[in-house]
Amino acid sequence: MIKNRAWDWEKVKDDFWHEPSEDIYYYVHKWKEKGFKNILDLGCGMGRHCILFAENGFNVTGFDLSEYGLDILNKNAEKKNLTINAIQGDVVNLPFDNNTFDAILAYHSVYHVDSKGMEKVIENIKRVLKPGGEIYITLISKNTWSYSANSPSVRVVDENVRLKEEQDGNFLPHFYVNYQDILTLFKNFDILRVRHIEDIFDGKSSWHYFLHMRY
Repeated sequence: MIKNRAWDWEKVKDDFWHEPSEDIYYYVHKWKEKGFKNILDLGCGMGRHCILFAENGFNVTGFDLSEYGLDILNKNAEKKNLTINAIQGDVVNLPFDNNTFDAILAYHSVYHVDSKGMEKVIENIKRVLKPGGEIYITLISKNTWSYSANSPSVRVVDENVRLKEEQDGNFLPHFYVNYQDILTLFKNFDILRVRHIEDIFDGKSSWHYFLHMRY
């Protein structure tokens, strides 16, 4: 299994990673309406979504491999007088008890693994999510330019995995999927909604799947 590396947030200047994504406001409302309380932000980065959930009354755990990102989260939480449980660790090995969380957010984070790593991520999600709990997760699509790119910034590992150079200069694993892959990976989940969305960055097409599921 490829050893996961923390994202070097000190080198990332894009405002995208500092502001909550628009679709997360919907899940704040949806999960509050359902009475969910304990939320895991899996791969939380600098905590943009942790802050949003905590401001809306959730008990939030932010989990990430980056010490720098978690330091930013803790400083922002302190400024806003919010209590957030920030834990450093790898997404393939979650240090939580079984059936801990009502809902899990994994937004542009857990696909930075190889094939064995993705198996472990899904096993851990099933273990720590309560029965009837929900997850909102994004996965990178095989339609994305980098999956089939002939470029020194992209290296083929296997059918689903590429090593791709990121904004911080590191080569990180990316696990790519199509719809059939999703059905296979999440066969034990009730898939409530699937969206396949294209974004354009610097003229390059980037496709992601946005999955809302119940366990």
